[in-house]
Amino acid sequence: MTRIDDTPPAWDERSQLTTFLDYTRDTARAKCDGVSAENARKALLPLSPLMTMNGVINHLRWVEYYWFQVVFLGEEDQGPWTEEDPDREMRIAVDFPLTQLLDEYAEQSARYRELVRGNSLDDQAKRARSSGLHVDLRWILLHLTEETARHNGHLDILREMLDGTAGS
Repeated sequence: MTRIDDTPPAWDERSQLTTFLDYTRDTARAKCDGVSAENARKALLPLSPLMTMNGVINHLRWVEYYWFQVVFLGEEDQGPWTEEDPDREMRIAVDFPLTQLLDEYAEQSARYRELVRGNSLDDQAKRARSSGLHVDLRWILLHLTEETARHNGHLDILREMLDGTAGS
């Protein structure tokens, strides 16, 4: 697996936060290196039938969309989920090639890097959380790093079960 370094180019808060988010994003993509289209669609966990390599990557993509565009920018939610099917982004992922999902995730990540560059870490989200709290951009970056890192563990398990590849 080839990943970027987790050492930030500078030691200011913004550099540290964005470096770790990029590191976890890159790690997720690296865990998919060499996975066949067929294997990327396989659900291996009996109690988690939506947990596929495709499903996790598509979920990560849509989670970032939700936090940056819907919560931070206050845009209308155009995500694939519905009240009846809240995990639809994972369900529909099997309909797309993993390479397409990875490319879309990478393109979106580049756009969000620009969004982060253009805003203060103290800027508050336009939309409140269910608690009524308006989180700031700093919190969103931390949350997305945690979310992506957690799902990297899922990708590790799936990859090892699929073809015996153990990641770092």
